[in-house]
Amino acid sequence: MFRHPTPMVAYFSMEIGLDPHIPTYSGGLGVLAGDTIRVAADLGVPMVAVTLVHRKGYFFQEIDAAGNQREHPYRWVPADHLTPMPNRVKIVIGGRPVDMAVWRFTVEGISGHGVPVYFLDTQLPENASSDQGLTDALYGGDAYYRLCQEIVLGFGGIAMLRDLGYEALATYHMNEGHSAFLTLALLEDHVSQKGSRMPTAWDCEAVRKQCVFTTHTPIPAGHDQFPLPMIAQALSAHQTDMLDAAGAIRDGVLNMTHLALLFSRYVNGVAMRHGEVSRLMFPHYLINAITNGVHATTWVSLPFANLYDRYIPEWRRDNFYFRHAVGIPLAEIGAAHTQAKRAMVEMVYAKTARRFLPEVFTIGFARRATAYKRADLLLADTERLRHIAQVHGPIQIVYGGKAHPHDMEGKAIIRRIVELARRLEGEITIVYLEEYDMAVARTLCAGVDLWLNTPQKPQEASGTSGMKAALNGVPSLSSLDGWWIEGHVEGVTGWSIAETWTDPHSRDEELSSLYHKLETLILPTYYHYPLHYAHIMRSTIAINGAFFHAQRMMVQYVNNAYRL
Repeated sequence: MFRHPTPMVAYFSMEIGLDPHIPTYSGGLGVLAGDTIRVAADLGVPMVAVTLVHRKGYFFQEIDAAGNQREHPYRWVPADHLTPMPNRVKIVIGGRPVDMAVWRFTVEGISGHGVPVYFLDTQLPENASSDQGLTDALYGGDAYYRLCQEIVLGFGGIAMLRDLGYEALATYHMNEGHSAFLTLALLEDHVSQKGSRMPTAWDCEAVRKQCVFTTHTPIPAGHDQFPLPMIAQALSAHQTDMLDAAGAIRDGVLNMTHLALLFSRYVNGVAMRHGEVSRLMFPHYLINAITNGVHATTWVSLPFANLYDRYIPEWRRDNFYFRHAVGIPLAEIGAAHTQAKRAMVEMVYAKTARRFLPEVFTIGFARRATAYKRADLLLADTERLRHIAQVHGPIQIVYGGKAHPHDMEGKAIIRRIVELARRLEGEITIVYLEEYDMAVARTLCAGVDLWLNTPQKPQEASGTSGMKAALNGVPSLSSLDGWWIEGHVEGVTGWSIAETWTDPHSRDEELSSLYHKLETLILPTYYHYPLHYAHIMRSTIAINGAFFHAQRMMVQYVNNAYRL
């Protein structure tokens, strides 16, 4: 355990997934942030976290009969879940004062240690109506709205931590570039304390020694960038000049990832391959890699928790003990999965009124609906899929995931899947679950027989859904990208789509591999050699479950990034 009298790490994230009833997350990034905080509480890591309250959440997803996604604001009341704090701070945006309140949620760990999470809130009567909405919508509004939100998170977060009495913070951890303005806030502090106007190299280095940065985005378009006129509109002339003097503005643009890189002593990607891709994108920076992990206590289903309690009683305290799953009888692995699958079948019926059959091989795919994740790749050749199901055994497929409101191709993918599900009715049962959230993920990841992941290489930073499945003995069939490069052992922890991660493959080659392995390896094993399939499930727990967990991830952050 790590023991300090006061928090030493301030963890900043635009989204944090703590509870399905607190809709302050959109997907993997936020859920990863929540798992990071949960494991910090378990291990006693001295941490405090900062985010925005997002009163309207990301959005509530509705999918109509034609597969059209419609977005609705969430209706949740922070006071029902969070504790209001008396603290108030003021920052300046666009030349006007913006007041902020704060809410607290404390994550309690199995060690008894608590990590406070602070939610910044601008919905105060003293603010202009436009400013009251700055902490409303996660990833909503236009570019200027997003810029103002990032100012609230960075500048407001630092101001609020000071007001709350957190003065002894040794490390500020930026989870993605959304919070990078905290570096400018720290730089202002250093400069003002010296009575200077412009930062020196010493001032920049002093900030750099305090900050670490995790990047999650291997796609250039995914990094927030704001033109200089917009920056000058939102920040003061002095703040804009400081950014320019520090070398943060390049070609008339502020790239938030560059800002975070410039002022961080330690930078990491979220998988081995993602670290390599990030170094190619930003060749002038030293970028390490800490592969993501998931919080086992959160994502292990009840049937498997009960099983582990019998055979691996220390699994909650030390997730590395999942290695001992090799000693669990195969029949008990199968029995626990049968219970988890029954819960998944019941959930599907409750959400869709569609009856899945527990004995039928079921594939799960639930990711953000966007082009590079290729959710519809499995359905690219429906005749081939029909043939596989007719000859080798029936198939059920469960989809889930949201498309960003402005991602038209992502929305088109959802429509395409719903349309293909209609065409295949009576031959292959396919459902698309609307409003995929943490609660649905817990049940789905544990209850399917195979987890499918089909990103276009090398655009997957890490991915964590397959890790959640692995903790419940569910093997993956995945493109060799992100975490799967490290987790894949062919026929032992699952199967790869195509055979290497270093060589490019055409879409036709990947499709051929995907269908071939379903037809010749996966379905025959499931239907004709169930004990061997249970053996693969057990290996998945012992190999992938024992490594891709948040405890290992946090120990790496403590040793390499935080240096506590």
